[in-house]
Amino acid sequence: MVAEDDRALREVLQRGLREAGYVVDVTSNGEQAAQALEDVEYDVAILDWRMPGITGIEVIQRVREADVLTPILMLTARDTTPDRIEGLNAGADDYLVKPFNFDELLARLQALQRRPVLRFTSRVQCGDLSFDPSTREVTLSGKSVELTTTESLLVELLMRRSPDVVSRRTIASQVWSDAISAVGSNTIEVHIARLRAKIDGSGTQIKTVRGFGYRMVVT
Repeated sequence: MVAEDDRALREVLQRGLREAGYVVDVTSNGEQAAQALEDVEYDVAILDWRMPGITGIEVIQRVREADVLTPILMLTARDTTPDRIEGLNAGADDYLVKPFNFDELLARLQALQRRPVLRFTSRVQCGDLSFDPSTREVTLSGKSVELTTTESLLVELLMRRSPDVVSRRTIASQVWSDAISAVGSNTIEVHIARLRAKIDGSGTQIKTVRGFGYRMVVT
């Protein structure tokens, strides 16, 4: 999603991102941007600071309070160190100053999509399964569950989205650096099978939604 009130720049961003293979939603209004982020599971978002309705900073604060985990890049002319600090402290994942190089913008977006999503909530609980984001520890009825890094990212994603369905595409982009390879092979299925075995008895199940993805439900 791109939220930018300058029409010419908005059209340049939309065209350039589409040529780079992105599906792009655009808006020029802060209120509409916040609503879109709350309603749609975007891979990444670009926000201007100054927009009609509410500012980019206010958009970020609102959606982070709503536990929206979409990676957000602020694209703004405000270039002072205090501005950068304010944007990042509000919950932005990256900050790029106008004028900018489009190749750098693409590189930053790709880096954000590879990065495990920042978390804004504390311990997550599903049944007897618990995840502590500060230590990356998963426990089952208080006992630590030995997980690989990939399994940890996978279970965290499913737990945070529970009971909603998480698409294979979202899982691949959030958990694996090579999302295309993960989607096009049985990599996800193998890790899901291993994870199911490790959390057996937790009062939760990872259910397959055929042709789409997976969801974690409390049984």
